[in-house]
Amino acid sequence: MKHIKPTTAGQRNRSAIDYKEYLTVSTPEKSLTSGFRRGSGRNAYGRITARHTGGGVKRNWRAVDFLYDKIGVPGTIVSVEYDPNRTGFIALVVYKDGEKRYILVPAGVSVGREIITGEKVPADPGNRMILKNIFVGAKVYNIELIRGKGAALVRSAGSSAEIIAQEGAYTTIKLPSGEIRKIHSGNWASLGSVSNPEHQFVRLGKAGRMRHLGVRPRVRGTAMNPVDHPHGGGEGRTLLGLSAPKTPWGKIARGVKTRGKKKRSNIFIIQRRVGTRESK
Repeated sequence: MKHIKPTTAGQRNRSAIDYKEYLTVSTPEKSLTSGFRRGSGRNAYGRITARHTGGGVKRNWRAVDFLYDKIGVPGTIVSVEYDPNRTGFIALVVYKDGEKRYILVPAGVSVGREIITGEKVPADPGNRMILKNIFVGAKVYNIELIRGKGAALVRSAGSSAEIIAQEGAYTTIKLPSGEIRKIHSGNWASLGSVSNPEHQFVRLGKAGRMRHLGVRPRVRGTAMNPVDHPHGGGEGRTLLGLSAPKTPWGKIARGVKTRGKKKRSNIFIIQRRVGTRESK
């Protein structure tokens, strides 16, 4: 982590990552970037559908490859870069056929390292193979949930999943949330863990940095009027006055199961994530 002098109130409570230790370039590959319009939490009619979203610093989109369809073609990492659209770092890979792509770089992998995707490749961090060929106890990330759709699970900074068992056509995996589930053994996964594990220790220090990230303020329901929220109203600070906390639209907010009982993927979940009512 980066040491910051407490010259102001915002700096005093702030902590940051020393990017000079990890990143090698400051400008992205132009052919793999594009502008995009950030969501403001509103739909096509201008109505708010996602609260507390909007604004933020302008940023370019990096076309990160989550499909990994360059099977059998080795590539070399030529740079490690910052991506404002995700918490982990990305790496620019140049493949033997000359094509350039961005990938989510694993922890401990530096410039000059060669990576490859294949059914049976060396079990080195950054390499990608099908789950049935990965040994039990290995750490993986960028896991494919549906065959052919690309990596969907375990993509945030410092995260990794663990291979627990190989049983027939399915591989049992323990996810970072604590959920244990089965995934088809023909799906792909990358070996290692996502880079930037220090992200969890970052302290923004002031409210303005949240606005830079595109997060707008949250107002407590108890501070509102009764017309705006079920928790609103009353003289001064009062108790909730309800049997259970509710959302702004009147639905019970806590202690209610939200996952459907007849959801097709329920048969693949062996143990729900830590903190759910089903896991207790």
